This record gives sequence, structure tokens and C-alpha cells, in this order.
Amino acid sequence: MRVRWTIPALRDLEEIGDYVAAESPTAAFRLVNALYERTERIRADNPSASRMGRVKDTRELVFADLPYIVAYRIRDDVEVLAVMHTARDWPEDFG
Repeated sequence: MRVRWTIPALRDLEEIGDYVAAESPTAAFRLVNALYERTERIRADNPSASRMGRVKDTRELVFADLPYIVAYRIRDDVEVLAVMHTARDWPEDFG
């Protein structure tokens, strides 16, 4: 099973990187790389092992050491829908 990033999820990563880069480009690179690499590992693990999502038919990948949550759904592939800071309001859907 492969991981497929939606355009909005890639945009989220870009925005996170831009925000952090204003203070530290190195930290931004490390953060975005960590989020991307850890999310890509979903396919190696059991994608159903993450917690149930707040949005119907989704799952959430939570990082103990990072204040971000990756929302995804399982179809033929793992479809990454969003990367959100834990302080943000959660959407009702990822339409």
C-alpha cells in the first residue's frame, strides 16, 4: 500500500515550513522532513493502527514529540488529507 499526498496536505506542509522558516530555516527543514518521512512509514506499518479520525472515515497519525496530526483515509492507497497543528480547529470534513 502506498502513501498518496493530496494537494491540500502538501500545501499544509509547505505552510508549516514557511511559518517555521521565518524563525529558523534549519528547524523548518527538519520539521517538514520529519512529518513527511514519518507519514510515509504508514505504508510499512498497519495503516489501521492509528486512531480513528474526528472526520468520518478518516484516521489520525499522532506524534508524541510534535504538535501535529496527519489526517488520512485508507482506500486502495493511504490518502493523506491534511497536516494540522494540534492547536487549530478541526474541520468537519476534508472535502
